[in-house]
Amino acid sequence: MSTELRRLRNYIGGAFRDAADGRTTDVVNPVTGEAYATAPLSGQADVDAAMAAAAEAFPGWRDATPAERQKALLKVADAIEERAEELIAAEVENTGKPIGLTRTEEIPPMVDQIRFFAGAARMLEGRSAGEYMEGLTSIVRREPVGVCAQVAPWNYPMMMAVWKFAPAIAAGNTVVLKPSDTTPASTVLLAEILGSVLPTGVFNVVCGDRDTGRMMVEHETPAMASITGSVRAGMQVAESASKDLKRVHLELGGKAPVVVFEDTDIAKAVEDISVAGFFNAGQDCTAATRVLVHESIHDEFVTALAKAAADTKTGAPDDEDVLFGPLNNAHQLAQVEGFVDRLPAHARVEAGGRRVGDKGFFYAPTVVSGLKQDDEIVQKEVFGPVITVQTFTDEDQAVAYANGVEYALASSVWTKDHSRAMRMSKKLDFGCVWINTHIPLVAEMPHGGFKKSGYGKDLSAYGFDDYTRIKHVMTSLDA
Repeated sequence: MSTELRRLRNYIGGAFRDAADGRTTDVVNPVTGEAYATAPLSGQADVDAAMAAAAEAFPGWRDATPAERQKALLKVADAIEERAEELIAAEVENTGKPIGLTRTEEIPPMVDQIRFFAGAARMLEGRSAGEYMEGLTSIVRREPVGVCAQVAPWNYPMMMAVWKFAPAIAAGNTVVLKPSDTTPASTVLLAEILGSVLPTGVFNVVCGDRDTGRMMVEHETPAMASITGSVRAGMQVAESASKDLKRVHLELGGKAPVVVFEDTDIAKAVEDISVAGFFNAGQDCTAATRVLVHESIHDEFVTALAKAAADTKTGAPDDEDVLFGPLNNAHQLAQVEGFVDRLPAHARVEAGGRRVGDKGFFYAPTVVSGLKQDDEIVQKEVFGPVITVQTFTDEDQAVAYANGVEYALASSVWTKDHSRAMRMSKKLDFGCVWINTHIPLVAEMPHGGFKKSGYGKDLSAYGFDDYTRIKHVMTSLDA
């Protein structure tokens, strides 16, 4: 006997709606591999309606005072705290993440980040007014850019939605946000929460697939397109946006090097690196998945890391001993399996390297050693619970290996030598360099990369600035 699937809906202009043409797509629970809901497969009519709603709301929200926008966002943060258990349940069904870790590692940062941007709304920065030419006074206005088309990924559906809408709305923009087609549930619930606080049309959610996202980016209404996703998706967005010169904000892939020197506390490094590599099933652009270890400690380090992997547990969301749940979808499971299946003969699987269970999309914590710099698994983003290990002989080789990929989002250095750490932080070509830690983020500091990891910053005042434009106003003192 079939179970009726829950129906998720778009949120446009303050109302929940089905897709105009009635099309839907199934939403699958990655723990079971079975559908539990349907979501709209939105088309051009739905995108048009959402953009119209955002455009209509923009003048009023743009003209709201920073204090008014701050007050609204603080109410949103409070409401998220109050409805945290509902959001956790939706996110866990979306992703299969452990319940406890979702409660402790996602809800508090989300709330904190919204409150940070609520404060940023009242701290607009610019050069001071002055007479830079005789008889004329110049001032700088910082203004919102307009309607923002935003596309969020499936690895952190709730948190990445916050990273998108919080700075945009704080700066006075209005938003049309598309969640991933595999993880729309928690974003639809966020729409309900934001809709109870914000003016109609300020925040809109359109569910759908890649075609829906393409329609949003190509639409004539948005002044800015923002995406967190793959390099390929980012390139497509940049190309589409170039046709009418939209501003673009891209947070794309990563392949974070973890450079471990011979003076490192191996036990402590392995403990921290294994968590940073396997957390969220490695589905994190900043995950510690590419270890470069000095040749003198290689064998000891690999033995310890393989043991840490074997001791790391994946499983059901309600299991308190689990560090991570399943991969998000069948396609991603196949991607990870493919990387391991195609390993060259010189590679060694030290731990894992296999699917776990006969249902859902679980994959064992995996460590692969014996790799060379040009191996596929070293060069390409796996986005799964797989940590690779290479060796290096000296600092110069470590830098060359670390920088020798197309990504440039995050990195870390492990050493007790302060001077070495400072040299490495300068030489590593990545948007973030952690020293003797890996993966912590705070609302006050920027997150974003270089090269094919994209451009623009999330979090921090820099992230807020990305959603504003600068206008010079000059007035004559003789008028």
